[in-house]
Amino acid sequence: MTFRNGLASLLRPEDSVLVLIDHQPYQLANLNSHEPQMVINNTAALAKTAKAFGVPTILTSVIAERGGLLFPQITDVFPGQEVIDRTLINTWQDPKVVDVVKATGRKQLIIAGLWTEVCVAIPVIQALGEGWDVTVVTDASGGVSVEAHEVAIKRMIAAGANVMTWMAVAGEWQRDWARLDTAAKLTEVLVQHGGGSGIAYLWEQQLLKTPVSKAAG
Repeated sequence: MTFRNGLASLLRPEDSVLVLIDHQPYQLANLNSHEPQMVINNTAALAKTAKAFGVPTILTSVIAERGGLLFPQITDVFPGQEVIDRTLINTWQDPKVVDVVKATGRKQLIIAGLWTEVCVAIPVIQALGEGWDVTVVTDASGGVSVEAHEVAIKRMIAAGANVMTWMAVAGEWQRDWARLDTAAKLTEVLVQHGGGSGIAYLWEQQLLKTPVSKAAG
């Protein structure tokens, strides 16, 4: 086994390309591994983080005419961008998707989608076999059951995939809070989608602006 470790193994925004697969109403209707609203939140956060760091993001759906359009929380992040609609279940067998990914010249392939056991696992396993460095964002993905999601994650890890959550991806891309050009943008994503972390930041800002009361006497 080749272990993924060392500084060079961490995600870098300049080497990353994100593919969001089939975040559609049909798949969401039978999402049972996660609370559906959480997956919508996390996927939107991942999309906004990718945009903040200038990471190319490919949007793809499967038979959108029947399965529904991608969540607007995602497409609104990339207004006017084409969503590649497929008939193939395996995104990595669709030449249009693969050609767009390859055209970026990047090798760190980051994938999230619905469902984990089908539309995520299949392209991930194929891309790994072709030599890609693949990361799966587990909390922006989900399956028809907890078991389906977890078994798929184990299967992809066994095939060589790296697994992370959206906030972990954001942390590796930022790496240093002195990178002010992206720090403010990432902070805004955390405020919108980071739950307690975002609220704590707003509270901190409130306290910094609150005058300290003078003791009586």
